[in-house]
Amino acid sequence: MDKLKIMKIAPSILSADFGRLQTEVESVLEAGAEMIHVDVMDGHFVPNISIGVPVVANLAGFVKAPLDVHLMIENPDKYIGAFADAMARNERDVSNDYIVVHAEACEDLIGVLDSIRSRGIKAGFSVKPGTAIEKYEDMLKYTDMVLIMTVEPGFGGQKFMPNMMSKVKWLSKNFNGEIEIDGGINAETAKVSAENGATVLVAGSYVFGAKDYKSAIESLR
Repeated sequence: MDKLKIMKIAPSILSADFGRLQTEVESVLEAGAEMIHVDVMDGHFVPNISIGVPVVANLAGFVKAPLDVHLMIENPDKYIGAFADAMARNERDVSNDYIVVHAEACEDLIGVLDSIRSRGIKAGFSVKPGTAIEKYEDMLKYTDMVLIMTVEPGFGGQKFMPNMMSKVKWLSKNFNGEIEIDGGINAETAKVSAENGATVLVAGSYVFGAKDYKSAIESLR
């Protein structure tokens, strides 16, 4: 099947207007997005600070679509419970949600992934551009999604790194779960990502910076 037609789009709220976050999120979902991507940064693992548990809890109060929570933080094992509780606010169904941690930040990656899954949430891990994905081949059976960073994590609006497609191509041959791409996504790089095997695209400024969310989302498929 043509992956361009089944691609999932996950707009990143990092590029949304936080003064009207609920309206922004509801608008991109109405425009056809399948997931909402949430970038959590601690100012240590990456050189930026974004949002935390309270914003995720707020989102969970009105978002029924899957949440895709990307933890760009040190020691993520300490915070899985708090984020899982926030995502399950008001007995919300979390079975299609994801928590994604960075492999580089985990001393016991299997343990962290198992901890996420134990909360009924799908588990994922990510690698920075300078990290070889092949070294984590043994981890693939413990995860539901692998996120390949196509920019250095920490800031939105960066230029896509096409050489990261070798990782995506390798995953498409060795992994049956979701392959997510994050960084510099637009209509052109979406096509390249899909051709190499990506199944989920994170798009921040390209979607939230567009005048027409629906047209922007459709151009990524």
